[in-house]
Amino acid sequence: MGIVWILIGIVAALVILSIMLERQRHPIGKAERKGAPGKFAELSQGITYYRWHGPVRGPVLVAIHGLTTPSIVFDVIAGGLGAMGYRVLTYDLYGRGLSDAPGGEQNRDFLLQQLDDLLEHQNLNEDLTLLGYSMGGSIATAFTETQSHRVKRLILLATAGADMNESGFSRFCRRYPVIGDWVHNLIGAARMRRAISAEAEASEVDGVKRAQRDQLGRRGFLPAVLSSRRGMLAETQKEAHQTIGRADVPVIAIWGEADDVIPISALGTIAQWNRNARQETIPGAGHGMPYTHATAVIEKLRAILIEVD
Repeated sequence: MGIVWILIGIVAALVILSIMLERQRHPIGKAERKGAPGKFAELSQGITYYRWHGPVRGPVLVAIHGLTTPSIVFDVIAGGLGAMGYRVLTYDLYGRGLSDAPGGEQNRDFLLQQLDDLLEHQNLNEDLTLLGYSMGGSIATAFTETQSHRVKRLILLATAGADMNESGFSRFCRRYPVIGDWVHNLIGAARMRRAISAEAEASEVDGVKRAQRDQLGRRGFLPAVLSSRRGMLAETQKEAHQTIGRADVPVIAIWGEADDVIPISALGTIAQWNRNARQETIPGAGHGMPYTHATAVIEKLRAILIEVD
């Protein structure tokens, strides 16, 4: 019995320490949001930061970022698509960038609720092109699966939901509640900071590295990342891609040939699930493709969209 109480005490101490570490991080508030180029929408789950790029009129493209880097990741790509006549809507997922960090498991339902709320807030009902990067690709895929009548085209950049390489650290934290949360809160930020510094490829997006680092000290970011790993990123989307293929929604998938997070084998997996998907690769691009190879992504999209439109 004594050992049981000792274990309970250890678990309780870990939970308390994890909470204390998180409370030491600063929340996003008016000071951080002041001067932002976009706007803020009060949605059902919290405040969401969003920004329109491109012309006042034109076909609408909604871009959804990935697990960690907020919507600034699309600044160059959105500008390129805007020059092609698209009205591009970007937004920060909850717990990232300038959006709130509400509680709740960041699974399919949670993340689709934010997207649905924002589309309703902006009066966007149909004829949408969705562009999703990494986990944002999973969100865009899930939306298209259930609301294909609203989607004109689905564009995926290094999308999750098929093949993915997961580090031992991330796997441990994802699989083991409490102890995993504690470990993630304790050293997750340091690991991400090293990864940001170690990325050798230059960014085409001004300020993206600063945005990545700034998030590490904000309240709600690390729990949002871990919750997404346990929720949306844990979902294999075979049935979703098959459903999209049967619905005849055009799919464009672009992959980085040097991506060590979403391996190039995912191209073959998506091809098996949806043989109608058009797939392209970018030589030398890693997982940071939207900001390290933004120009190459724009050129790929320009060539494809001119051909199909």
